[in-house]
Amino acid sequence: MELCIQLSIIMLGKQLIQNNIFEIGVPKLKKLFRKLKDETEPRETDSAHSKHPEQWDLDYSLEPYTGLTPEYMEMIIQFGFVTLFVASFPLAPVFALLNNVIEVRLDAKKFVTELRRPDAVRTKDIGIWFDILSGIGKFSVISNAFVIAVTSDFIPRLVYQYAYSHNGTLHGFVNHTLSFFNVSQLKEGTQPENSQFDQEVQFCRFKDYREPPWAPNPYEFSKQYWSILSARLAFVIIFQNLVMFLSVLVDWMIPDIPTDISDQIKKEKGLLVDFFLKEEHEKLKLSDEPGQRSLGGGRHSRSRAPSSAPSGRSQPGSIASSGSQHTNV
Repeated sequence: MELCIQLSIIMLGKQLIQNNIFEIGVPKLKKLFRKLKDETEPRETDSAHSKHPEQWDLDYSLEPYTGLTPEYMEMIIQFGFVTLFVASFPLAPVFALLNNVIEVRLDAKKFVTELRRPDAVRTKDIGIWFDILSGIGKFSVISNAFVIAVTSDFIPRLVYQYAYSHNGTLHGFVNHTLSFFNVSQLKEGTQPENSQFDQEVQFCRFKDYREPPWAPNPYEFSKQYWSILSARLAFVIIFQNLVMFLSVLVDWMIPDIPTDISDQIKKEKGLLVDFFLKEEHEKLKLSDEPGQRSLGGGRHSRSRAPSSAPSGRSQPGSIASSGSQHTNV
């Protein structure tokens, strides 16, 4: 009950009221302070510029952009409160939704009118914040499993119905959860008064699983206590594995990127690869053409050299043959 009250104060008072007031109030106060500071500082400006200031001068008077870390931190804290203790305060998601609906508009107004324009940066995802959210989600499963198993009568009722009940119902469950205490063992002056039926009170009943005073080990944990404790631990293990299996199943059934978009991305990647391969192939063709031309020129010069050699050798032969014919004559 105390945890439920604390969560209601946090979700209603702190996030829904205090954070949203500071979300829009603090930037306005900082803007007013900067404006007053600029007015008090002497500076030389022409009259035309002072009457009609440019847009960049107006933007410079706004509060500098400090990043999205405070926004992420606020959402992480809210996500932790909602998921870790939702079993204790089931209305937490409703108040978180109401807070986010209001904060979306306040953040839009703050980023447009109260802060300078941020620099655009391309990112693949939200970075380390995704790992933090994933870790909180996994830890919240264990936390809620222990809250359900320890703080509720769900497990003791099941154990009594299927292990100790004679007819399979919850008849006699309250009596089963109460233990005995001998009144004579109380300190002097703390004994309860006699009942209105003028009967002496010998035993008191309290909610716990303890051995009775007449047992060999009085007031020790009974066998029912250990059986219920083991059932609670078994419930935590089964609940955790079941939720993890369902989360993996839902993650597999609902992908992060829709099928049509993923197919389009694959087609674009294929076209890009084909374009690069075509460009490389054309570059290889252009680089091979000068080599082929040089090889063709060398072969042509070598083919002309043998054709001229026989003509050079035939001239001396013709002279020698004519000389020999002249000698014979």
